Amino acid sequence: MGHHRVIREAEILARHAHYGQVDKVGRPYAEHPAAVAAITAGRFPDDTAAIATAWLHDVVEDTAVTLQEIRDRFGDEIAAAVDAVTRRPDEEPDDYYRRVAANQLALRVKRADLAHNSDPDRLAALPAATRVRLTAKYRHAAAVLDELAGV
Repeated sequence: MGHHRVIREAEILARHAHYGQVDKVGRPYAEHPAAVAAITAGRFPDDTAAIATAWLHDVVEDTAVTLQEIRDRFGDEIAAAVDAVTRRPDEEPDDYYRRVAANQLALRVKRADLAHNSDPDRLAALPAATRVRLTAKYRHAAAVLDELAGV
């Protein structure tokens, strides 16, 4: 598959998988992977695998799509990155961040994910206590990823 076709296929799968889901403030959930893909594309315009992974980064965690389906449709590289950004039940956050940091595609996507999640306009729609908790969580995540990646 060519650059644009891979990204378009990832977008179609993500939009279909997240159809009917909403985020914490009631917006269609698919807006989030769209924003993460746009951030990733802005930072790495030629990295087809990273942009596709950005579209797919929450499908295994939050929908019925399996990692095997991702592997079958998009190959091992994208499947490994999606696997790396997929949280496991009862997983310690820093263990998760270590797995993300070990995969370059996953790290690029997770940083874009954190950038979107940390957007002040997005956070402003949340209750104050939630906003404070999530701001601290995202700040910690970014710091740990930077440390693990040697930034």
